[in-house]
Amino acid sequence: MMIYLPIAKISVNIFVILGMGGGVGLLSGLFGVGGGFLITPLLIFIGIPSAVAVATGANQIVAASVSGVLAHWKRGNVDLKMGIILLVGGVIGSTLGVWLFTFLKSLGQIDLVIKLSYVVFLGIIGGLMLVESINAMMRKKNAGAGKRHHHTWIHGLPFKTRFRRSRLYISAILPFIIGIIVGVLSAIMGVGGGFVMVPAMIYLLGMPTSIVIGTSLFQIIFVTGNVTILQAVNNYAVDVVLALLLLVGGVIGAQFGARLGAKLHGEQLRVLLALLVVAVCAKMAYGLIATPEDVYSLAMLGGN
Repeated sequence: MMIYLPIAKISVNIFVILGMGGGVGLLSGLFGVGGGFLITPLLIFIGIPSAVAVATGANQIVAASVSGVLAHWKRGNVDLKMGIILLVGGVIGSTLGVWLFTFLKSLGQIDLVIKLSYVVFLGIIGGLMLVESINAMMRKKNAGAGKRHHHTWIHGLPFKTRFRRSRLYISAILPFIIGIIVGVLSAIMGVGGGFVMVPAMIYLLGMPTSIVIGTSLFQIIFVTGNVTILQAVNNYAVDVVLALLLLVGGVIGAQFGARLGAKLHGEQLRVLLALLVVAVCAKMAYGLIATPEDVYSLAMLGGN
């Protein structure tokens, strides 16, 4: 069953879009990521223009994240104080990111920047996460869980505050900076930023994995909501029909993801997330170097 997308200006199979939304919602509840690192490339793979995929993907992440947060909130897995600090940085970063997105679009370079950003960020983060998670699982077998993080100069930063739910006493500067970085990525790549924020919260801040997931989703809701509004106003790139289909699948999938995540250990969750990140990176990298199916399309466009 095909449906026409007015902003993307193509027809797609409705069940394929619903399936994508459900799969990303499942990841949202399972790993605490908005799922944009997966939904945006998937939309590009099926022919959705990059700018529309980024803007509409951010909108879908809001719905999936709300559903996931509600499930984690019931279990007490949201550090509200940490989430608010991340949120303030995220709103600032996403506003700057949309401005940069608009500037790159005016130069005609946004497609290339989006794809290169995915390859670079997903490759680095996915690889580091995979190595660390495997090492953590091996250490746990040999000597128990061990320390989650080491004290460095980061923990000597000023403006320290106590995050009781996460059992931490650290500077508020670090989560604020993480929020800004994630906000910029959300605008440029159409992601919630969970694939950056989750590792940062675990390895830099030292938060428990179970608390990280719910807190990450809390911040993602408001940052991606800000991105969606700004993208719609500035770039007219949000396809409402596509967003609604993704939303329906995402809300349902997130509930199943939260239930499944409660049955897995933190190390297992991190290995699975790392494998997904690396797989998406490999697919995007291949798309940049592979020969186009229509080898004459670029030449024809250039001749006009």
